[in-house]
Amino acid sequence: MSEQERPVSIALHTRSRELELEYAGSECYSLSCEYLRIYSPSAEVGGHGPGQEVLQTGKMNVSISAIKPVGNYALQLVFDDGHDTGFYSWPYLYQLCIEQQLRWQDYLDRMTQAGASRDPDVQVLKFDL
Repeated sequence: MSEQERPVSIALHTRSRELELEYAGSECYSLSCEYLRIYSPSAEVGGHGPGQEVLQTGKMNVSISAIKPVGNYALQLVFDDGHDTGFYSWPYLYQLCIEQQLRWQDYLDRMTQAGASRDPDVQVLKFDL
């Protein structure tokens, strides 16, 4: 792990539901709680190997209720939907930052293909014509 991949400060903004990470050289990123939840490094989300990922739906309003350090190498994020597995290593968090636009668009595309919704109060039905 390079020092570039380790944040120098982390701030949770509860109203906007964003985690702000600042890196050396004044690099600063804001990641939504939803984005962090849908890209959780847990087996529950990512499966146990390629092709076993589980699409996370209805996470638009999810928040982080606690942040726990894991040694000197990661964070454990506790979400208000009960999800608390998966350690966000410094390199993985940095990867989520720099790939945010690409990953977010991929997620939206997969949601559209699945006919699913980010809103937990909306159920999408598709009819073949």
